[in-house]
Amino acid sequence: MSQRIVIKLGTSVLTDGTRKLSQRRMLELARQIAHLYDLGTKIVVVSSGAIAAGRDALNYPELHPSLPAKQMLSAVGQGRLIQLYSELFSLFDIVVGQVLLTRGDIANRTGYLNARDTLLTLLDHGILPIVNENDTVATEEIRVGDNDNLSALVANLIDADLLILLTDQKGLYTADPRSNPDADLIPLVEQIDASVYGLAGGTSTGLGTGGMITKIQAAELAGRSGTITVIAPGSLADVIGMVVRDEPIGTKFLAPTDHVESRKRWLISEKAQGTLTIDDGAVDRLCNAGASLLPAGMTAVTGEFERGSPVAVADKQGHRLAIGLSNYDSDAARQLIKRKSSAIIERLGYSYGDEMIHRDNLVLL
Repeated sequence: MSQRIVIKLGTSVLTDGTRKLSQRRMLELARQIAHLYDLGTKIVVVSSGAIAAGRDALNYPELHPSLPAKQMLSAVGQGRLIQLYSELFSLFDIVVGQVLLTRGDIANRTGYLNARDTLLTLLDHGILPIVNENDTVATEEIRVGDNDNLSALVANLIDADLLILLTDQKGLYTADPRSNPDADLIPLVEQIDASVYGLAGGTSTGLGTGGMITKIQAAELAGRSGTITVIAPGSLADVIGMVVRDEPIGTKFLAPTDHVESRKRWLISEKAQGTLTIDDGAVDRLCNAGASLLPAGMTAVTGEFERGSPVAVADKQGHRLAIGLSNYDSDAARQLIKRKSSAIIERLGYSYGDEMIHRDNLVLL
C-alpha cells in the first residue's frame, strides 16, 4: 500500500451531478479516505468546490465571469467547504487542516520548503490537510489555474507515491465517450506525448475549471517527480480503495522516474549559490556513512544564499563533494560554523532542523 497519497476531488465529483455540494457523496468519499487513514496511509486531499459552495450560498446569482467575481464566490464558499469537511471527517475522529496555496507560495525554493514543511508536519501529527487554491487573493499571474495541476504540485511537495484524480469520467478514452459510443477506455499510459494530449476533451459540467487536458498535464507534472497518477470515476463505490489496491480501474499513468532520481536531476541541474567547506570527519560521514551534513562539520561558508538554495559542499582542498539544499541561509550558516545541532535555537532563536543539509536533499558528486 502506498505510504503517501494525494487525492484530488473535482467539483463534478463533490456535487454528484447537481448544482451544489452533495453531502451524501462527500460523506462516502470521507469514509473511503478514513479507511486508508486508519491503515496508516498519509493522505492529502486537494479539493475543488469553494466556488460551487459560494454560488449555492448566494442563491446562484447572475455574475460576470470575471476573476473578482470568482474570488468573491470563493471567499463565501471556502469557509463553508472546510466546515463541511471538518464535520464529515469528525465522524471518523479525523482532524482536518485547511491549506490555501497559490503558485507564488511555491514559486521560490523558500516558499516551496515552507509549504512542504507545513504539509509534512500536519501529516506527522495525524492531521488531514485539505488543500485548495487561494482564489480570494490570487491574481492571474500567481494562480495555478486548476486543482488538477495544484494536486500535482502538492504531490511533488510531499513526495507522494500516488496521485488520484477523481472525476466524472471513467478515465482517458480513445475518443470522447460522450459523443462517440465506440470510444475505448485506455487502462495504461506509459509515456505522455502529443498523441495522448490529442485525446483530451473539455470539461463537461461547466462547474469546474479542469477538463481531461489538465488531468494529463497533472499526470505529466507528477510523473516528473516520480509519482504515479490514476484518473478514476469518483462516483464508483470504493473507488479510492480500488485504485490503491492497483485494481484495473480508470487510467493509470506511469512515472518515468522515481523520487530519488527526480530530486537528483533537479539538484544536479541547479547552479550552486554558495559553498560549504567541511572538515575531514564530515567528509568521511558524508561520503562513506550516508550521513546528513551537520553544522558542526562546517569550517567555512562562501557566497550569499537563501534558505532552500542549492549549495555546493567541498573539502578543505576545495574539491566539490556534493550539492544539496541548505536548511539555513548564508548569514545563519556562518553563525552555525562548528556549532552542535543542539545549540541552533540558542544561537539563532529558531530552528529548521538539526541538519545544515538533510541527506534526502543531498547528492554526492
